[in-house]
Amino acid sequence: MLLLIERAIVASPVPLITRSEARMLGITLRASTHVRLRRGIYAPKQAFLRLKAWQRYAARVHAFARSRPDAVLCLESAAVLHGMPVFGHPRDIHVFDPDLKTSQRSGDVCVHTSADPREIAVVAGVRVTSLLDTAADLARALQPARALAVVDSAISPAQGGSLSVSDIMARSRSQNGSRGRAMLRWVCERAEPRAESPSESVSRAIIEWSGFEEPELQREFHYDGSDDRVDFHFPSTGVVGEADGWGKYHLDDADEAAERLRAEKRRENRLRRHGHPVARWELADAWKVDPLVGALRAAGLRPQHPVQPEMLASLSDRRRDRLPSHPSSPRETSVRARDGVH
Repeated sequence: MLLLIERAIVASPVPLITRSEARMLGITLRASTHVRLRRGIYAPKQAFLRLKAWQRYAARVHAFARSRPDAVLCLESAAVLHGMPVFGHPRDIHVFDPDLKTSQRSGDVCVHTSADPREIAVVAGVRVTSLLDTAADLARALQPARALAVVDSAISPAQGGSLSVSDIMARSRSQNGSRGRAMLRWVCERAEPRAESPSESVSRAIIEWSGFEEPELQREFHYDGSDDRVDFHFPSTGVVGEADGWGKYHLDDADEAAERLRAEKRRENRLRRHGHPVARWELADAWKVDPLVGALRAAGLRPQHPVQPEMLASLSDRRRDRLPSHPSSPRETSVRARDGVH
């Protein structure tokens, strides 16, 4: 089935230029000024080097889509086009081809196949697996905290999601492949449409694995004529948790950013006056675990359940991440990959 999605494509974080366009515009492509993202496709070097890891991956995906408009992107590569969270710098560009007998990798491109069909969506002219299939496939493939953030984004209206957990579970049940199904079930049991950011989703997983009580999400308090909504509320102590990150205060308008920061400080003081200790952390703190746990403990919260060291250890799983720092495409090699999209 081919779905036409009427939504704006998530744009490349840097401008892309082909060799032919550069010749037409009189631009000289030098190693000192441009970096090659794909054969014949370049980006301004300094702008590219300033990008965060996930933004570099997004640039690579856009460059590939421009060089191979016939390809169907899947997994993390489709997530870029759907506006779903992508963590770090994934190693591969992922493509779905149901006509292959086995999945294959050539250079940094991994081409997947599967006995189960996938819906194909066209987002602003780019072919990708549908939001439903992308969410279901990533829930099976990623480590659990990342997978939870992806599924949350697919079902959260605040993050542009339009699916439900039952949609994703139904898609899983309709597929023959069993690999990763236990992971998908774990994620769907915890997925939450009230989650408003990937930082909240990752933090929620780590809070559980560190033994703390399950928090209420997006709890509203009405004090001194103000309506204050918090990321996490821990009922046993009244502690409030705030997961910062993903550009919460990094706005182009410096005055607006400063005012937002002042308003946040007033809100935090108001909550403290009314008996709510506030724990605050960033996404980077959550990945390290100890800073998040320390913030909760400093606010007066104590674990109520055993720590889950095996689940916490999954946070260090980097098997899908790109290790080389050089931004251009690796040398062309072909290897046989594991069968299936998952």
